[in-house]
Amino acid sequence: MRYGETKFRVFFQRRIANPFFRRLPNQTILETTGRKSGLPRQTPVGGRRIGRAFWLVSEYGEKSQYVRNIQANPRVRIRIKGEWHVGTAHLVPEDDARARLRSLPWVNSAGVRAVGTNLLTVRVDLID
Repeated sequence: MRYGETKFRVFFQRRIANPFFRRLPNQTILETTGRKSGLPRQTPVGGRRIGRAFWLVSEYGEKSQYVRNIQANPRVRIRIKGEWHVGTAHLVPEDDARARLRSLPWVNSAGVRAVGTNLLTVRVDLID
C-alpha cells in the first residue's frame, strides 16, 4: 500500500467514518484517556463479549491512536449494546489476530481484514 493510500484511509476513518459510527446507538464504543491531553477519546470498534472480557482486533496495531492511549493508561470504558462498562485493556500480541477475527462479528472482521496493515488483538477485562 502506498503512503497516499494509507494517509487517505486514516483521514477517512478518523474524520468521516468514526464520527458517523459514534452516533449510532448500538455501536460498540471504546473510550480511552488521551495520553497527551488526558481527555476522553471515543473510538467505534467491533468485537465480541465473551464472559467477563471483550475482544477486538486493531487494524493498525500499535500505530492506532487508541492502542497508544491504552499503552499509556489501560483503564477504559466500553459501551456494549448501549450500556457502559469499566475495564482494563490488555494488548495480546501473542494471540493469532486473524483467527480471532473469525470468532468476531463478520461485518467488522471483514473490514478489519480489508484495511488492516498490522493486526493486534486487544482484550478488555470488564470490571462491572
